[in-house]
Amino acid sequence: MTERAPSGVVGNERLTALTGAVVLVLSVAEIATVPTLGSLIVAHFFIGVLLAGPVVAKTASTGWRFIRYYTRDPAYRRKGPPRLLLRLTAPLLVVSTLVLIGSGIALAITGPAPEILIRVHVVSFLFWLATLAVHVFAYVRRVPGLIADDWRRRTIQQKRGKPEPRGRRMRLAVNIAVLVLAAISAVLLLPTAAPWEGWRGQAVTGPGVLAVAVCIGTAVAVMVKRRKD
Repeated sequence: MTERAPSGVVGNERLTALTGAVVLVLSVAEIATVPTLGSLIVAHFFIGVLLAGPVVAKTASTGWRFIRYYTRDPAYRRKGPPRLLLRLTAPLLVVSTLVLIGSGIALAITGPAPEILIRVHVVSFLFWLATLAVHVFAYVRRVPGLIADDWRRRTIQQKRGKPEPRGRRMRLAVNIAVLVLAAISAVLLLPTAAPWEGWRGQAVTGPGVLAVAVCIGTAVAVMVKRRKD
């Protein structure tokens, strides 16, 4: 039992890294549609629904770590909590993500008419973008290594004489499964987005420009951090 706990911690970390990478890729694709939302509204809707699957998986994996840590599991206590800033912004990221996706699906169903839903969607997008940038900046260097470790023949864990976490294929299967389910949902819901085709709302211009600015700023910050390290 004492050997399985650390292995479980590493496995959870790798699952979170993989789901986080999927979320990041889809988020970048979603953000890319914002500046020209009028012509890319269908793609925006499809990616938004597709994003829901990996978001659920990532929330579950990070939630599991949260529960295990605060129920005083020895292995998770040794691993320690995330940095304070990440702990403070994590609830905002989760809530803003859920509101963003939920309001987006609601808008697809109701059409462009409810102004309040559009405002909720835009405001949640701004909160989501800011908190996402914080977490990307914090984890972008570690995530590729964690994902790569899952597919190396001999990892650092093994070299140090520690048990290699099992479930590599399961972690991959979880990500594929949530993507497939989300893609099916997106296809089924796609006809509801028809009223938005050709929409030329001006309310997204500011957030669109801000989205691009935040992405560029985050990329620059990451490059600067890499050079310093």
